[in-house]
Amino acid sequence: MSLQNFWRIPLAATLIAILTACAHPIGISPLETPVRNEAGLNPKKVAYVMTEADRSKEVITAGGGGDKVSYFPYRDLEKSIRDALRAVYADVFVVKSASDREALAGFGVSYVFSPSITTYTDSPSLFTWPPTRFDIHLTCEVIDAEGKAVTTLQTQARGTAEFAEFKSDFGLAGRRAAAQLSEQLKQQVQADARLR
Repeated sequence: MSLQNFWRIPLAATLIAILTACAHPIGISPLETPVRNEAGLNPKKVAYVMTEADRSKEVITAGGGGDKVSYFPYRDLEKSIRDALRAVYADVFVVKSASDREALAGFGVSYVFSPSITTYTDSPSLFTWPPTRFDIHLTCEVIDAEGKAVTTLQTQARGTAEFAEFKSDFGLAGRRAAAQLSEQLKQQVQADARLR
């Protein structure tokens, strides 16, 4: 083997590793969120916990064709969470910590929702990278203004999209899951007698 060919093999392997390690960025903000009906709102005020560190958490999961996708679940799903709560309660605030009693007292909140988000993506395609299936699992620990545990909400959503639907919206499956998540969270909150 010539010296020239000797160096081509590791360089080609390195190039392939770099290309396959790249993740395609997508957005998963919801297509739509629950409508706020002012006449039917619970008069209580609530808060949810979200920090800049949460918003900056990037997740990399599987796409199609052996590729990966990257996204920011807390940043993109914050609207899903906020709008679900806004569809139930008179006022919704964001706080950096569930233990910030001064902020909670200042806002006059009754409940604090602390979200934890996990995701799963998949695609059977060998030729296209956008995920055709996007699953979101949301766990919300809910406490009252004094810090006592009230309940834990578990919400799961799945969005799907076919190649013909993607066009320029490569996160379509995730955006559909985000919309479903928002509606399901709203319904769970409304149905839970402990959160009235």
